[in-house]
Amino acid sequence: MQSFEKLPFTYDRKKSFIDQLGDWVGDVFYDILPEAGFEIRDEQIFMAFQLERAFADKKVIFAEAGVGTGKTIAYLLYAISYARYIGKPAIIACADEALIEQLVKPEGDIAKLSKLLNLNIDVRLAKAQEQYLCVSKLERLREDEEHASVYEDVSMTIPSFVYSNAPMQQFHYYGDRKTYADLNNETWKKLNWDAFQDCSVCEKRHRCGMTLTREHYRKASDLIICSQDFYMEHIWTEESRKRKGQLPFLPEASSIVFDEGHLLEFAAQKALAYHVRHDLLEEILERLLSNDIREEVAVLVDEIISHSLSMFQTIDKESSYVKGSDRNELQITPQLILEIKEFKKLLAALEDALVFESELYTIEDYQLKIVEEHIDMLQYSLSLLAEKKNVITWVTKVEEVTTLVIMPNLVEDVLQEKVFSKKLPIVFSSATLSTNGDFGYISGSLGIKEFLSFTVESPFNYKEHMQVVIPKTREDRKLSAVLDVLKESDGRSLLLFNNDEELKTFKQVTQTAQEFSAFKFLFEGDQELSSIVHSFQNEEKTSLCAIHLWEGLDIPGPSLSSVIIWSLPFPPSDPVFNGKRRNAHEPFLDVDLPYMLLRLRQGIGRLIRTSSDKGIIAIVDERLTTDEALLKQVTAILPDEVVVTSSI
Repeated sequence: MQSFEKLPFTYDRKKSFIDQLGDWVGDVFYDILPEAGFEIRDEQIFMAFQLERAFADKKVIFAEAGVGTGKTIAYLLYAISYARYIGKPAIIACADEALIEQLVKPEGDIAKLSKLLNLNIDVRLAKAQEQYLCVSKLERLREDEEHASVYEDVSMTIPSFVYSNAPMQQFHYYGDRKTYADLNNETWKKLNWDAFQDCSVCEKRHRCGMTLTREHYRKASDLIICSQDFYMEHIWTEESRKRKGQLPFLPEASSIVFDEGHLLEFAAQKALAYHVRHDLLEEILERLLSNDIREEVAVLVDEIISHSLSMFQTIDKESSYVKGSDRNELQITPQLILEIKEFKKLLAALEDALVFESELYTIEDYQLKIVEEHIDMLQYSLSLLAEKKNVITWVTKVEEVTTLVIMPNLVEDVLQEKVFSKKLPIVFSSATLSTNGDFGYISGSLGIKEFLSFTVESPFNYKEHMQVVIPKTREDRKLSAVLDVLKESDGRSLLLFNNDEELKTFKQVTQTAQEFSAFKFLFEGDQELSSIVHSFQNEEKTSLCAIHLWEGLDIPGPSLSSVIIWSLPFPPSDPVFNGKRRNAHEPFLDVDLPYMLLRLRQGIGRLIRTSSDKGIIAIVDERLTTDEALLKQVTAILPDEVVVTSSI
């Protein structure tokens, strides 16, 4: 429903809404913000009026704006006002959960706008499903002696209504990952929702924290903030949920903002992936066996379970570990293809048998639908793999459970149909969207045919405020170089790593090497990420070591006085990037180098967040000592006029 009376300006229905919105935005930047002590930024005002074109024409716009432009406030002014004009919330899809927390923190831009403009902004979070506790998984942990204390502590946080049949009168919030900040990531995975939880048969699904939160955020009037992963999960499941009589994960939007939009392709690929697991299939089919089914169907089910087990034994045999990645490479051998085809024949036979079985009414209809949908998924995904229809596949192994993942290599067709064909404003906001001013790479990979674009540089004086150090070092000298920077910045440092192995290696060093004992380190994975970031921001002389904070981290002031790049962030040689390389004319120049330089620019952008910030960027990758061409590429993306030295 349109809410003209809630617009932040007096709206004359006889005049253009966009024109009036533009006039009000001008008043905000030229009058209201300066009166509150904010400096006028020409770059921010330029960006704002470029965004006006996208909202006027309902088009996609690539808004490439350097650090310090104030791009968040610029797009929020339009998104909130347009949401109230249209009567539907704007969706802001962030790169990850850490970015979401940055956006909604008490000192964040939404809170600032709410206070300065006297706006009561209705903003609600739609976190990814794995960010919520699964009560059923928690109950299964009850008998796990190793995690007895975890079970006791977490079970105490479950509201009593979860186990009650009494009617609920109001929204109850519980189960968010942030509530259990002290749990490390490994422990959280034993408790949280995952893709293999069958929520449809869970007796607590209507009192689940995730479900209740979903019902709550769907009613937002201004903003819904989610991760890009979750937004793409919504897009991918929207039609199937409607077919089942379920509401989509997200409501219809007035506009969409992809914050750090250069990462959307990876979120899309992740959401479009199929996950195949033997133990899940076995569980679903054994549930089927508990019904009064015909003997020949029971025999067929047993045969499918046996064949699935054999097929996954072959998958285990043909998969190999990839260094620096959590994805195992899978060799698609003739033997595996043969087993897949035989498996598909058995599944087809079961499908036919279940048609007859449904007419006998021996299986509860809802349970039958679950089995049929799972078989459909298996048939389709395994067909893609067997016929090699431009797919990427890999294997993950977690706690001795093997998962086969099948993902489309190119996602532009799906995105064009389901996202970018919609007639509504879509904003891509990032400091890194183009290559030398050309937006062709990102638009092509996302299937965007028509778009608006602009680039605006950062207003900061990097020459005076940023020191870049690229030491001439070997592998055995990296730690000394890191130590020099830590000493110079008094331990107020962000250390960025390219993968979990690098992080764990450095963590072990800090715990055993005497020279690092003078510094306090926080490590991603030891707690919930936003809690670690909060500690880093509020405890000076603390260093934060992370893998997933190359983008989005916003820590102004002395708490972050240096950024140390442990190694250049080249993509791993895993199945996903190997798939992109196969489709590239020159893989290194077309895939590896652009990805690395883009991510490096993002990492460097964590240092200077305000005009008064100063600090050191240190890149301690030994390859820069021996590869002059690579060094030239790296120095070319540094801010203009910044001096590069080999020592502090």
